[in-house]
Amino acid sequence: MPSLVGSEMCIRDRNTYIKKGGIKMNGLITDLYQLTMANALFNKGRHERKVVFDRFYRKNPFNGGYTIVAGLEHLQQFVENFRFDEEDIDYLESLHIFYPAFLDYLKDFRFKGNIYAVPEGTVVFPGEPLLRFHGTTTEAMLLETGLSMIMNHESLIATKARRVRTVAPKDALMEFGLRRAQGHSAGLWGARAAMIGGFNGTSNVEAGKQFGIPVLGTMAHSWVMSFDEEIDAFREYVRQYHDNLILLADTYNVLEMGVPHAIQVFKELKEEGRLPGKYGIRIDSGDIAYLSQEATRMFTEAGFPDAIISGSNDLDEYTIQSLKAQGCTVTSWGVGTKIITADGTSALGGVFKMAVKEADGKEVPVMKFSNDVEKMTNPGIKTVYRFYKKDTGKMITDLVCLHDEKAADGGDFTLVTESAKWRRKELKAGTYTVEKLLRPVVENGRNLPLPALPEIIRYADKQMDTLWPEYTRLLNPDLMEINLSDKLQTLKSELIRRELGE
Repeated sequence: MPSLVGSEMCIRDRNTYIKKGGIKMNGLITDLYQLTMANALFNKGRHERKVVFDRFYRKNPFNGGYTIVAGLEHLQQFVENFRFDEEDIDYLESLHIFYPAFLDYLKDFRFKGNIYAVPEGTVVFPGEPLLRFHGTTTEAMLLETGLSMIMNHESLIATKARRVRTVAPKDALMEFGLRRAQGHSAGLWGARAAMIGGFNGTSNVEAGKQFGIPVLGTMAHSWVMSFDEEIDAFREYVRQYHDNLILLADTYNVLEMGVPHAIQVFKELKEEGRLPGKYGIRIDSGDIAYLSQEATRMFTEAGFPDAIISGSNDLDEYTIQSLKAQGCTVTSWGVGTKIITADGTSALGGVFKMAVKEADGKEVPVMKFSNDVEKMTNPGIKTVYRFYKKDTGKMITDLVCLHDEKAADGGDFTLVTESAKWRRKELKAGTYTVEKLLRPVVENGRNLPLPALPEIIRYADKQMDTLWPEYTRLLNPDLMEINLSDKLQTLKSELIRRELGE
């Protein structure tokens, strides 16, 4: 039998877990090596040297042409609540690998630095900084794991959702994935990320409450099977939920029972003058293309041409695109497993790399060298500018440059490809506009206000409108070339020559 103390601890932990949005916020949400490195640097007196880290990724998920940024609200919560309580310190002490003075230091640990990030909903590309972290070496090491976990996961879900939205631009999209999510937090924050990706609502009631997301859903097969006759199940549901009439039509036979029974119920409502503005059926199995077309024909012939046909059953962007090409009449899709698990890419490979370190009281740019050219990083404190065509609003490219460089002012401007200096992009004066992407989200350890979710969703929609179609196609999309400024290219070359002893 568990002790009373143990039971009280479980209750306290559970309450913390719930209050913080599905994740127990504490300093143990990190990898062991982050703590051991910080411990060793503490012993050397180098734990509070200033550093700047960049977070970026090297490859688009799903072999796609873009990624959607998501996770900043969660990240702010994580950073704000990252601390070590008495139980955490006791546990670390029990490992017998940390200096007592370091554990004392952790008791009062709070992040006091600055974080800049690309806004949620922004379309981004490999290689460009999506987040810039200013802090101490210890702060960077301890926060890296949780920060990366949050941004990688939620950006991945948002990107998957946006791919579905691109193939169903005007249809209703419902996120139904909670029961298949890989844990409570993944289901909760994944629902929010799906909204940033363009979905209209979720079945996740907790997400609805916490984030103000519309909650959607009607009935399951268990409702229909709770009655002896399918039509009785429909009639009773109509009686109790008259304004939400999407009847599940595939429990027994869609065309021989489900649709005829739905038509009968709708006729009864029509005769009573009680037919609501939105009504229809959901099909959750079988050949949805054929069944939806036949159902639409049957409804139209019966005098119900406005009946909604909703579809579900292990859907993703490829299936929906194929069904629509076959003439499927579904206009409302319930997508669950393959959204919430980001089917097709198990994880977004975002990385967190040092770009500047403190040495002798000065900021020194640094970069990672590697035999694998793709794993080399860009040095210095950087920012990102996005160029748009002035006449169409379509995206031209992104430019990564050092943060103190003068931004393009609308005059003649030349972009030079780092790996092929002969490739140049000449932008004529008055033909483009420029936007700075990295913006402050945490300042001196304090969270700055973020846009509300509806505003983020509108912004994400506009971001997608700036992409040319070749970047949004599902198969073999074009890849956006990200440019480095001349000054950044020169700094990088200098560090490489220095490393080679030249």
